[in-house]
Amino acid sequence: MPETFPEEHEGEDSMPISSHSTGAMIKLDYLNKRYRDFHAVKNLNLQVRDGEIFGIIGHNGAGKTTTLKMIVGLLAPTSGTIEVMGRDMTKHSTEIKRHIGYLPEESPLYENMTVREYLMFFAELYKLPKTSAKEQIESILDSLKLEGRDKYTGELSKGMRRKVAIARTLLHDPQLLILDEPNSGLDPLTSFFIIDYLKQLNREGKTIVLSAHNLFHVEYICHRVAILKNGELVVCDTIEAMREKFGKREFEIVFKAEAVLEYETRDGNYVFRASDVDEIAALLRKISENNWALVDLSVKQSALEEMYVDIMGRED
Repeated sequence: MPETFPEEHEGEDSMPISSHSTGAMIKLDYLNKRYRDFHAVKNLNLQVRDGEIFGIIGHNGAGKTTTLKMIVGLLAPTSGTIEVMGRDMTKHSTEIKRHIGYLPEESPLYENMTVREYLMFFAELYKLPKTSAKEQIESILDSLKLEGRDKYTGELSKGMRRKVAIARTLLHDPQLLILDEPNSGLDPLTSFFIIDYLKQLNREGKTIVLSAHNLFHVEYICHRVAILKNGELVVCDTIEAMREKFGKREFEIVFKAEAVLEYETRDGNYVFRASDVDEIAALLRKISENNWALVDLSVKQSALEEMYVDIMGRED
């Protein structure tokens, strides 16, 4: 069976779920996970706010998937606490899971079922009324622009199969989505469609936690980002705050001059780049004094990928 969790048991943990009293949808305190001699996650402290898109990035083996599996209750922590929607995951996992949609990195489908049959099967596991389940399935598939709904899932392309897996994740209208590499291995257009789709889900009120290797997508979609290295949290902040602390800012001047100068040239213009504002100001004065033509003045901020490489390359 795919690694997901429709309702496991009936009758326990009937108290209402809410995260609004603290504003924290997820709270991890000194979370640890050991596999014999391997320390996969080390003293991890994190909070995911209600209503945000939160990204977790890091090298292979950094602890991303292990962390996500602990958050959704598929792995028990060695030590530490996990609160989701204001409740302890270890004590109230069944009730909490009813409000979570989890998408693992590898999400095999039942290949001898059509798309509709597959999603109805999971709707029954979630104990959704049949009529409303059919309407929900069609609505989700429409929003995902997924055709071929009577095809067997084994006949679908990888992108379409991933969309079906996402549809399964959304069937029970969860408050919280935990997505492990949601667009891994997809072509660029399908991949970007899914990222934009997640943005729309967030606008509709869903809190989303995702891991991804495509840092452009993380920078585009996430409100905050956590970087893990060897199981430990290196930094957790907004892209803007990370850029202020770890990034670089480079100015570029493009100008035209009726003189031979020792600057880089591009398309018949001179190009000068510098991070020092005084150097830029000095050249602008020189351009003005000599009546040269200023073609363009722009500033380039470090992208998440550049900051990530810098941060991960530092010594522990």
